[in-house]
Amino acid sequence: MCGIIGVVGSPTTLETLLEGLERLEYRGYDSAGVALVKAGQTWRARAASGTESVAALRQECAAAPGGFQSGIGHTRWATHGAPITTNAHPHLDCSGNVAIIHNGIIENHRDLHDELEAKGHHFTSSTDSEVLAHLIEEWRAQGLELLESVRQSLLVVRGAFALAVVDAQEPDVIVAARRISPLVVGTTPGATYLASDVPAILDRAQAFYAVNDDEIVRLAPEGFRAIDLEGAPVRLRQLAIDWDLETAEKGGYDDFMTKEINEQPDVLRATLLDRRRNDGTITFDEMGVSDDELRAVTRVVLVAAGTSHHAAQVAKYAIERWARLSVEVDIASEYRYRDPIVEVGTLVIGVSQSGETIDTIQATREAKRRGARVIAVANVVDSSLAREADAVIYTRAGLEVSVASTKAFVAQVAALELLALRLAQLRQTLEPAEIAALFTSLNAVGEKVATTLTRRDQYEAVAHALGGARDFFFLGRHVGFPTALEGALKLKEVTYLHAEGYPGGELKHGPLALIEPGVVVVAVATDPAMHDKILSNLAEVKARGASVVAVATDGDETIGAVADFVLRVPATEPMFTPMVDVVPLQIFAYAMARGLGRNVDRPRNLAKTVTVE
Repeated sequence: MCGIIGVVGSPTTLETLLEGLERLEYRGYDSAGVALVKAGQTWRARAASGTESVAALRQECAAAPGGFQSGIGHTRWATHGAPITTNAHPHLDCSGNVAIIHNGIIENHRDLHDELEAKGHHFTSSTDSEVLAHLIEEWRAQGLELLESVRQSLLVVRGAFALAVVDAQEPDVIVAARRISPLVVGTTPGATYLASDVPAILDRAQAFYAVNDDEIVRLAPEGFRAIDLEGAPVRLRQLAIDWDLETAEKGGYDDFMTKEINEQPDVLRATLLDRRRNDGTITFDEMGVSDDELRAVTRVVLVAAGTSHHAAQVAKYAIERWARLSVEVDIASEYRYRDPIVEVGTLVIGVSQSGETIDTIQATREAKRRGARVIAVANVVDSSLAREADAVIYTRAGLEVSVASTKAFVAQVAALELLALRLAQLRQTLEPAEIAALFTSLNAVGEKVATTLTRRDQYEAVAHALGGARDFFFLGRHVGFPTALEGALKLKEVTYLHAEGYPGGELKHGPLALIEPGVVVVAVATDPAMHDKILSNLAEVKARGASVVAVATDGDETIGAVADFVLRVPATEPMFTPMVDVVPLQIFAYAMARGLGRNVDRPRNLAKTVTVE
């Protein structure tokens, strides 16, 4: 998730770009850069200073020459390539005329890179994005105008993108395009603007237009025109914007938690992009552990904390079932204090959204000290955990602002289940057809999450009906158990109410003593194999006066016999249900918190990243 801004026709181009990037820092702060163009000259400045990148860029731009009325700017959340200056956008072609900025992932960048390199193009970064600059350069060399050069280039590109391009040979033009990643155009007399988000240009433009998938826009001082990938003219839809700046930064939502819940379908698509080759091989660009080493693994240990620990528990079921490996899941803060056993063939996987969780870092350090190979699953490129691990799988969830993690959880589950499939592939514990079918089902989860999000009102209505409750128990079996744990965690984080998660079978071993009228039991009941068991558990709590809420699949007619409220979700491949089932639980927790007047983005006593033991 990166921030994009562009302007053509403004006498204050540079300041407009810098102010816009300051407003877009919540989309990524690994690095930042601008490119300005005038006839025959492209000027570029970049900085990679972590959270101070835009401030450092402003200093770099103090010596910028004058006379530029067109430019593009970018603030980066790194996906391909470490967050260093050479990987910062904008990227240039070999001539130095064309500059591009890109948000998204180019799925076939490796093949395009090799083809372009064979033609003599010189690459200066390790990003997937740079191939776009050189593709456009190829078409420009054939005499095509910039708009047509971009169109021809995008015909061979697979993946997701929001793209903006300038060229010193057409200094009063910006060409932009979009597929999946957001893009808006803004206009005012004499100038035209471009941004990944409205806040970057909210007080600059007077009218705003949405760019749809596979549409290309040519911006000029007098306005814009748009075409589709076939070259046919299209009309952009005008947006009704009545937000203030704070609301605009949240995408029009009241808070970041809602925004991030709603981003989950796109997060899943991004996490799964470019993960399977044409021959069916599941692949990870960042994997530094060889296939032979993975085949030699005899035992897997996952270490994590909080929400990441729940994602790791889901992975345990997947790795054991598909790869037939023994798996342990350890709370990271306990791992190094219990004298853990690390044998030959032990693979340790550290899971952390930020990659800076001190407990997880210390656990993986201890595992390495004892001889284990370590894989990090993290959301932040070049984070401490990523740097110290032998290999890293990035979840591509983009910047998560709300303390209560939502989109990072579904991304972690997706990435870990992909790793489980890769282990099964290498160990030949599943047939190729089985892996292909599972991968297809995994790719369908994003659409199922999108469907689930359309039912928000139904889930919120259940929360409002239970607004006076103060004690909650969440139950699940198999992968429904870690889903229940995550549901309980979300509720306690944002509401400050008592909430506990249990395996359904543990009810009779103590918790049943706490069930009485006024208590709410929330059950995850979407796994057909576990359905009868969880219904028995619900009958036990209902007989003792509890109010029962069940997460159940569409068409489940039996759940109504024991549930007072049902949170319906689309049916999903059982191993992938946590990514769908968690969504109504997130929304339920959110609605309960709002009903209590809580600050959902900044719950008391909690921090986004835990960097102390």
